[in-house]
Amino acid sequence: MMIIRPVEYRDLGDILALAGKAGAGLTSLPSNEQVLAARIDRSVRTWQGIVARGEQGYLFVLEDSERGKVVGVSAIEVAVGLKEPWYNFRVGTLVHASTALNVYNAVPTLYLSNDHTGLSELCTLFLDPQYRHGTNGQLLVKARLMFMATFRAHFGQRVLAEMRGYCDEQGHSPFWANLGQRFFSIDFAQADYLSGTGNKAFIAELMPKHPLYVDFLAPEARAVIGRVHPQTEPARALLESEGLGYRGYIDIFDGGPTLEAEIDHIRTVRDSRQATARIAADGDVGSRQDAAWCLLANEDYQGFRAVACRCVIGQEPLEIGVDTAAALGLSPGQPLRAATLYADGRSRAGSTASHHQTGFTHAALC
Repeated sequence: MMIIRPVEYRDLGDILALAGKAGAGLTSLPSNEQVLAARIDRSVRTWQGIVARGEQGYLFVLEDSERGKVVGVSAIEVAVGLKEPWYNFRVGTLVHASTALNVYNAVPTLYLSNDHTGLSELCTLFLDPQYRHGTNGQLLVKARLMFMATFRAHFGQRVLAEMRGYCDEQGHSPFWANLGQRFFSIDFAQADYLSGTGNKAFIAELMPKHPLYVDFLAPEARAVIGRVHPQTEPARALLESEGLGYRGYIDIFDGGPTLEAEIDHIRTVRDSRQATARIAADGDVGSRQDAAWCLLANEDYQGFRAVACRCVIGQEPLEIGVDTAAALGLSPGQPLRAATLYADGRSRAGSTASHHQTGFTHAALC
């Protein structure tokens, strides 16, 4: 069974292997054992309640319980920008007008911004290519939302997600080549790695503080502003189906869009419901005609678990299978949280769309 749980120190080797498959662009999952070990330690200490708010971050792993192997990661940063500045570009407009000449030009610009300081962030999303099928991608993305819904007091009012920007198969970023490289004089991979390992002082030191005129960029750079990497399109579509949207902010390195929303307006957070568990034979639950793919999570803060399975939401108590109960660590009568896995109902019995079609068929990266 595929299970979402908090990261543990023993997961370092598997996560390092995943980082090696992620490549440039996933700045929060660098292929660096020391950095990843520190990230795991910070997450463990966050769950233990001994980390200041500006350093709090939750790292979740997707574990194939049959193989005892971590095959995916996703994370939440509680409040970005409180320990070190949080940078992005705000896409704005500067007007140049002359009544005497009857000229009015609205010019698109990029402003270096810290506007998202204090927001929670959905980040570090990566799924092993061998597991990009079925409900795995949906589970990896949305289990974090169930955690936020269950432990709402740990987070602020708004959440953001930075999406990986466009680059070609050789790792060339048109946005970086035409803008960032001119100020930093290093290649994209190096800047990306430095940022991912926490060395961000160079951004403030070298990036200009005045507005940058978009029209001065080469056409290929302008074309990728707010555009995601092809492998990130499924992740963007999934987050947008949850209610996150682009509000005119982009990454300063690759031009990828930042999606954001009020946490309480996110579909899974808004629509998830508490229930009590009733344990039945596995076949009796998933085979019912009105069963749908659902996301289930326990309400144990330090022992958090989440799974995707077929059940019938709306029942009280909620019937779950024996294997599902074991994965969640639940006994009869204990509380859990439930939400439908898909926003559009395509997973319901009788639908023409298979749940395999709605999972990640490409990389999950942001």
